Amino acid sequence: MSTAEQENCAVRETPDRYGAFPRLTPEQLEDLTAHGERRRTAEGEVLYREGEPFREFLAILGGTVEILHDQGGPDERTVAVHGPGRFLGELGLLEGQAAFNTAVVREAGEILAVPVERQRALVGSDPVLGDLILRAYLGRRFLLIGLGAGFRILGSCYSRDTLRLREFAARNRLPHRWVDLERDKEAEALLRRFSIRPEETPVVLWQGERLLRNPSNAELARLIGLPAPSSENERCDVMVVGAGPAGLAAAVYGASDGLTTVTVDAVATGGQAATSSRIENYLGFPSGISGGELIERAVLQAHKFGARLMVPAEVSALTPQDDEYVVTFADGSRARAGAVVLASGVRYRRLEVPGIDRLEGISVYYAATVHEASLCRADPVAVVGGGNSAGQAALFLAHHASGVHLLVRGGDLNADMSRYLVDQVEQHPKIEVLLHTEVRGVAGEEQLESLTVEDNASNERRELRAAALFVFIGARPCTEWLGGVLALDERGFVLTGVDARAVADANRWASLGRDPMLLETSLPGVFAAGDVRSGSVKRVASATGEGAMAIRLVHEHRERRGNLVTAGPEGRRPEAGGSVSSR
Repeated sequence: MSTAEQENCAVRETPDRYGAFPRLTPEQLEDLTAHGERRRTAEGEVLYREGEPFREFLAILGGTVEILHDQGGPDERTVAVHGPGRFLGELGLLEGQAAFNTAVVREAGEILAVPVERQRALVGSDPVLGDLILRAYLGRRFLLIGLGAGFRILGSCYSRDTLRLREFAARNRLPHRWVDLERDKEAEALLRRFSIRPEETPVVLWQGERLLRNPSNAELARLIGLPAPSSENERCDVMVVGAGPAGLAAAVYGASDGLTTVTVDAVATGGQAATSSRIENYLGFPSGISGGELIERAVLQAHKFGARLMVPAEVSALTPQDDEYVVTFADGSRARAGAVVLASGVRYRRLEVPGIDRLEGISVYYAATVHEASLCRADPVAVVGGGNSAGQAALFLAHHASGVHLLVRGGDLNADMSRYLVDQVEQHPKIEVLLHTEVRGVAGEEQLESLTVEDNASNERRELRAAALFVFIGARPCTEWLGGVLALDERGFVLTGVDARAVADANRWASLGRDPMLLETSLPGVFAAGDVRSGSVKRVASATGEGAMAIRLVHEHRERRGNLVTAGPEGRRPEAGGSVSSR
């Protein structure tokens, strides 16, 4: 293609303003050619369709391709137009999800098609190409979320099930649009079109015709293509419960060490870290990294080494049996594991204020992601909390809201917030820090309109206008299902190491001839890592380190129990964190 043709094509393309639509170099295209095939395209040809799984990674060699949302439906619109050198797809291609839009050839030309499985391997083996594609796909996913593409959730803002589905979609970073039955003019027409009775809501609508009436999270996950729990009585070397930073680190290191590793989570990969707009003190990322991007990279890394991730899969019981453990899920299915890593993390505590219940999920939130920020528009908002999560949320929301009130119960912002965040918060022109301040009341009929706040030093009260309230006031561990199974501290966090030894069954450990190891609980072969562990440092980096360390201790447990992982060709057990090529 001549330079003039390329320039003309570039004019017709969607501009790459956000780094989501980069162009591959001739060298990268040539390298990809060895793994795929060149194919001529015809005008109007559909390369992939919304709702169907991706089968190929497609790079454009000639012609143009239009990306459409709701092709042929009432909401059809162009998402982007791509020309030579660009590639198609988005995050779902790498994670095994269905496509959220349709690709149609606008001008005939030629494409390079690489099978998806081969492309996933290339992303993991070529750091330059992998980084380019991953960043582009993350950018496209966020653009799709902002556009309201993907499936639609039709439900009332007063419905708990509507809130559940919206939270599941947002936490899993799934493009979707919420149609509020109480306010949206489109809602009534949609209900009539599909003969849906109000009591059947909420419903999920995809591709203009596929309909799920008040689906469970698992049913919605299957619709999108998220991995579902496996058959009964599956056995693995390590079961990791929780897919936050600690759980994903355990998945990566366990699988890379040759252990059959399964990681499950009741809601989504990423845990609380995935809701962080930017983590600036994580080693190796001097300019910071969003929680979503960090988690997506970890998920791809876990897949690369062969770990299995299942979401949603809620664990309800842990039972010792024949020197192993039976893990029971909420749906009644079971799996056996030689060792278990508990990384179930924490949940944010709810704000106890009269009348706040009816506003939760409508304009009171416990996370600040792109989804919640998009609902704020240009209105002022309030953030409650004095820790890093609150500071990060305030800075993120300041880009969307007209102003942010940061309400801190204590008198010193430095008490619980990192210095680098304090500096940014205090210097931001849109953020007002109110110390010694607590929320005493909320006002608003259908959504939050204002807050009553009190200065706990002077007892003076006043009204603050706020269209949304974001709450970050500490957390409680997700350990309700572990009561009576292993030792917990007075707050419900899991005891490990010397703390676990003090309350553990002495006879059980005497038969092993050892005490609990550093991250081991009161049950042999059950380890705890990250925020769920008593005494842990509540930081992403420390959680990641503990997840990796837990796998090293799993190896020691297996060695002492005589069920050591199969030795490599040189007769040595692989070290935790060792390279795959060493085996």
